[in-house]
Amino acid sequence: MQQDQLGLFDTPPGRRQIRLSLAVVAALFAVLLITLPVRNRPWLEIDAFIPVLDSMMLVGELIVAAMLYAQAGVYRSRALTFLAASFVFQALLVIPHALTFPGAFTSQGMLGGGNATAWIAVFRRLGFPISVIGYAWLKHREAGDRAGTLGADPKIAFTIFATAALVALCTALSTIGQGLLPPIFVNRTEPNFLNLALINALAIALSLGAMTMLMRLRRSVLDVWLLVALSGWVIQSLLNFGAGVRYSIGWYVLIGLMMVSSLVVMLALIAESNRLYARLALATAARDRERDARLMSMDALTAAIAHEVGQPLTGAIANSLASLEWVTRDQPDAAKARKAISAAIDDGNRTAEVLKSIGSTFAAGPITPSEFSLNELVRETAAFLDRELAGEKVALELTLDEELPGILADRTQIQRVLVNLFTNAIESLSATRRGPRRISVRSTPLGDEEVLVEFTDTGVGIAPGDETRIFDAFFTTKAAGTGLGLSLSRRIVEEHGGQLWASPGAKHGATFHLRLPRGALPAL
Repeated sequence: MQQDQLGLFDTPPGRRQIRLSLAVVAALFAVLLITLPVRNRPWLEIDAFIPVLDSMMLVGELIVAAMLYAQAGVYRSRALTFLAASFVFQALLVIPHALTFPGAFTSQGMLGGGNATAWIAVFRRLGFPISVIGYAWLKHREAGDRAGTLGADPKIAFTIFATAALVALCTALSTIGQGLLPPIFVNRTEPNFLNLALINALAIALSLGAMTMLMRLRRSVLDVWLLVALSGWVIQSLLNFGAGVRYSIGWYVLIGLMMVSSLVVMLALIAESNRLYARLALATAARDRERDARLMSMDALTAAIAHEVGQPLTGAIANSLASLEWVTRDQPDAAKARKAISAAIDDGNRTAEVLKSIGSTFAAGPITPSEFSLNELVRETAAFLDRELAGEKVALELTLDEELPGILADRTQIQRVLVNLFTNAIESLSATRRGPRRISVRSTPLGDEEVLVEFTDTGVGIAPGDETRIFDAFFTTKAAGTGLGLSLSRRIVEEHGGQLWASPGAKHGATFHLRLPRGALPAL
């Protein structure tokens, strides 16, 4: 049985996520191409630009870290813990970056001028791809231990304190110890192009290495958006080769791309988490309805058995005791003993007949026929299950013959059958992730006496040889199924004089055929 996918860490990306991620990368490259011709053109010096963007990146990256730490707690994953710590590292570094930036708060920066800001930016630029490489390596190591077991305690609190200490060390090295580092800027605005080029080349190499390691793994939704963020880092480094001059158009675009690369993971995580939570809510509601229906069915079945079987069994026991009494007397009465035994046998036969009929009594209940449009009932049932269809992103195609005549049947019981057929199709589609997700319902008259409704889905289909077994009571291919839905549905249809059968699709999926007579119900 396939494991439930609990979050973005183990949910494979769908075509929608892949297309959207490629579109974002294409947009980032378009920005690079547009900016390159004017990258060194001077622009206004906006002192508040860096503090504002750094504040946005601080909040966004802390949100990403909190979400990743939450996932790490669920999976007990060191890979996720390491990645979350890297976002804490990125977030905390923007604080000294803003405080040291010349002109942001003071003309020389509050924590020292010179190259302090540039080296803090370098630590951020190199730290992200290095952290993704570590995440990919740890994820690869954990892959073999994930099935059915929890990993080791990721020690989340320890990583937060260790990351804060590393940020303090980088800040001290960039400010107090900046004389130990090669200069990146020769003055407030002009860079040392050789050192800047070497750093950007190293950043590109690390980013491409991280992307290669991610692509070799079994990718998840999280991995796809990490690839998008790394693509943004590569584009930034390419732009930074020739746009290192501060307050130029290229420099402003570079800082903006840095923010986009930082926040794209946050936006993706929030959007995909909300989608997963919505699916979870719909699945929970459906399971609650199924559980309530199952409990009601079991209560009804228990009551029917107790009422119908109790009386003949009581009679059989009484007659058996009476025959025993006649046989064990000092003067046994064989005639009366035979009569009591015969009565007990009759009671046993009566019990057997009751057990044969209990299924139909439980499944269908009293039939109350009325004339109605089967097309309208199909549309009403589809509207009732609209949330389930939307939650699984299932497209519904209704091809209903508007000339379809009305039928005489129990409307409530026929709707039970339709609900079961819709639900089975949705559950079949939820078990597959490839190909179109579609349910097609077609109605057509069969001569003058019958109508036919066909439900076709593009789900997992029916295993060879199971076309008839799926209608047997208690036979099910679902882990949480009862095996009663299709059995009871067929009994309802047959009691109306119709037929219900299934056939496999040509390539995938299955079709369920529901044939019902137009006229009066058969005698029961």
